[in-house]
Amino acid sequence: MSMSDPIADMLTRIRNALMRQHPTVSMPYSKMKGAIAEVLKAEGYIEDFEVLPEKPQAVLTLKLKYVGDRRHRRSVITGLERVSRPGRRVYVGKKDIPWVRSGMGIAILTTSKGVMTGQEARRKGLGGEVLCKVW
Repeated sequence: MSMSDPIADMLTRIRNALMRQHPTVSMPYSKMKGAIAEVLKAEGYIEDFEVLPEKPQAVLTLKLKYVGDRRHRRSVITGLERVSRPGRRVYVGKKDIPWVRSGMGIAILTTSKGVMTGQEARRKGLGGEVLCKVW
């Protein structure tokens, strides 16, 4: 079965796993999802990720990050929002990169130099497509 928006599917799987406080979440692998996972790990939103080479398609497994003891455990990620969709692409210039929660969250962009956070794109003077916001 083909999927029209695999990135939205990734974000929904993460959101659902966080609601049930699962330690890991798995999904079909793609280069874009791997790049998004790399940014989430670098920014401290997930503990780790790994790609398992299975047939017919590789599997991306994310190890989710929580804070607090067992009774009062909370997720590090409190919100995920898809911005650019297949039906409505959202492109921004370097001056129009959105601030997420007054700098407490990140916007993930795909630029000509790869997938990166909005802050990194601002520093490098790049614009691009806003994939999602994480806080």
